[in-house]
Amino acid sequence: MIFFQKIFLLCFAFFNLIVFFKALHECKVKKNAFGLTPPLTLIGAFVWADAVVFGLFWTLISLVSWWLDDWLLFLLIVSLFWVVRSVGETIYWFNQQFSTIDRNPPEKHLFYFIFQNDSVWFVHQIIWQSITVISLVASLYFGWAWLQALPK
Repeated sequence: MIFFQKIFLLCFAFFNLIVFFKALHECKVKKNAFGLTPPLTLIGAFVWADAVVFGLFWTLISLVSWWLDDWLLFLLIVSLFWVVRSVGETIYWFNQQFSTIDRNPPEKHLFYFIFQNDSVWFVHQIIWQSITVISLVASLYFGWAWLQALPK
């Protein structure tokens, strides 16, 4: 690994450790497990409860990748994470489309200004399906690259 990659992993681990403790406080003390966390979307956390789990997950993944000195392994894990997360989100939005529970009214969604009705649900589904495809292709590539980089 080059110096920049090592520094990135350590900074990413530290950032996610802070996220973990902040999220734990939000959930346990403030009782705000379902509070939205838009800035944390890049780590897969949409609410504070997600951030508790993913903050710790990304801290450990970053430190293990740093310790193993394996940047490709880190990229492979990131891409596989997004395969699993995006499939889960696709299923979530599919279920949301047909749910009678009004937890996420359409008018509160980012794309509602374009899609002013229930079509916002399938837009979310296809966005997450697209992320699944991109993540799957990245996973295949990084998996192949990681296997090629292993000592023979």
